[in-house]
Amino acid sequence: MLNLIISRFDLKTSAMKPSVGLLVLRLVFGVAFMLHGWGKIQTPFSWMGPDAPVPGILQGLAALSEFGGGLAMILGLLVPLATLGMAITMAVAMQVHIGKGDPFVQGWELAAVYFSMSIMLMLVGPGRFSLDYLISKRK
Repeated sequence: MLNLIISRFDLKTSAMKPSVGLLVLRLVFGVAFMLHGWGKIQTPFSWMGPDAPVPGILQGLAALSEFGGGLAMILGLLVPLATLGMAITMAVAMQVHIGKGDPFVQGWELAAVYFSMSIMLMLVGPGRFSLDYLISKRK
C-alpha cells in the first residue's frame, strides 16, 4: 500500500514537480489571504471605518475575495474566479498605497507580490493537487 502511495507521488517525474510547487504556493498564499481577510470578514461592509473612501459593498467584496479566495486557494477550488477577485483587490490596494505616496518597501510591496501571485495562478492554474483538477478529470 505504501509503495502505491509513494509511486503516485514520485517527484522524479517532471510532471509532478510543478504540481507540488503549485500546491505549496497555493497553501501559503491561501493561509496568508485568509489571515488578512479574517478581521475584514467579521465586519465585511465597514472594516475600513466610518470615514472610508470605499463604499460598503466594495469593502464586502474585498473581504470576500481575501477570506473566501484564501479558502479557495487552499482547496484548489474555483481558482480562476478566486484569483480574479484577489488580483482586483490587490490592484486597488496598490493604487491606494501609491496614491498616498507610500514607498514600495513596507508600503505596497505585499499587495504587489499578492497581485503577481494571483495573476500567475490565474494563468497557470492550480495544478494536479486541487479540487479543480479532480472535477475536470471527472468530465
